[in-house]
Amino acid sequence: MKIAIVEDDINMRKSLEIAMDEYKEFEIKTFKNPKDALRALDESFELIITDINMPGMDGIEFVKALNGKYEVIIMTGNATLQRAIESIQLGVKDFLLKPFEIDTLIKAIKRADEVSKVVKKTGIIGKSTAPNAFLASSEALTRILSITDKAAKTDATILLLGESGVGKEVFAKYIHENSLRAKKEFIAINMAAIPDNLIESELFGYEKGAFTDATEAKAGHFENANGGTLFLDEIAEMPYGVQAKILRALQEKEVRRLGSSKSIKIDIRIISATNANLNDKIKNGEFREDLYYRLNTIPLNIPPLRERREEVLPIAHNILVQSCQEYGFAQKAFSKDAQQQLFDYGWPGNIRELISVVQRAVILSDGDEITPESLFLESRGLR
Repeated sequence: MKIAIVEDDINMRKSLEIAMDEYKEFEIKTFKNPKDALRALDESFELIITDINMPGMDGIEFVKALNGKYEVIIMTGNATLQRAIESIQLGVKDFLLKPFEIDTLIKAIKRADEVSKVVKKTGIIGKSTAPNAFLASSEALTRILSITDKAAKTDATILLLGESGVGKEVFAKYIHENSLRAKKEFIAINMAAIPDNLIESELFGYEKGAFTDATEAKAGHFENANGGTLFLDEIAEMPYGVQAKILRALQEKEVRRLGSSKSIKIDIRIISATNANLNDKIKNGEFREDLYYRLNTIPLNIPPLRERREEVLPIAHNILVQSCQEYGFAQKAFSKDAQQQLFDYGWPGNIRELISVVQRAVILSDGDEITPESLFLESRGLR
């Protein structure tokens, strides 16, 4: 197993190199900063172990840059616990609080390796099991769904707010499916996942010859969503220059492909989402105030999972059933103690973290019962 360790502290980095050298089943490559790692990483690496607090690019930015291509284990000190929570919200499977014993790290690596082998064997790579309907009716969910149902019937732009992992795309799909546009396309775009130099061509399309690699014309997402709904996720991450063009498209209800002088009329509904504070972004000159008001006709603030605890066990059971089917296991069940731990845990990564925890427990648990030991929640040290 080839592992990249990214750690700026030379003493910690050397200590890990020496300790890991005893485990011949692992091939270790260390890097002093994320930028060096990003230049060297290729498909031969199977796992990334990284610190959070590093100069230049920190561990959270590094995880974002990896864009889900690798399994990641985070190392952090108590002073950076909030950042560890951020890493969970980004989908990191495990993190270790410094200082830790090398045996603790080895166990975490072996857990990640076992999960990776099952995923590769089944061919279910990067698939996220998630409930596509609302499975419980907590008071917090009932309140937000009441507003959502009313908003869905209109054509108003909707801004979904809330922490990472709360299920904003699930809400966006729900709005589309309960709107007058339900029979048309629903197209979701993660603005943070598209390189800055490609965003315009992805959104607005291009004509043949518009740039070097444009060997044929291509419609953009605005055109493809015509008549339906366009979901813009992570809108706080879009470049400032692109924001003006999106504003114009919304105001004029038309787009122009790159390399074209002809405008194309569009009829779409925009739903956008962010976990960032857009007011702060506006004050810092990073987000256009006029675009904010255009997108924020109806704001919907989705409560975090810790405020919807009645939903935890129904959602977990649904994920459990789907995961057993997808990975080819006989149906498993949570023990009473495991159910209690699932209910009591704080879920800083919200539904995305719940999905990750249950999927991993399905793979790593022995027999047909999932116990607290298979959940590995206590090792996270979060409540």
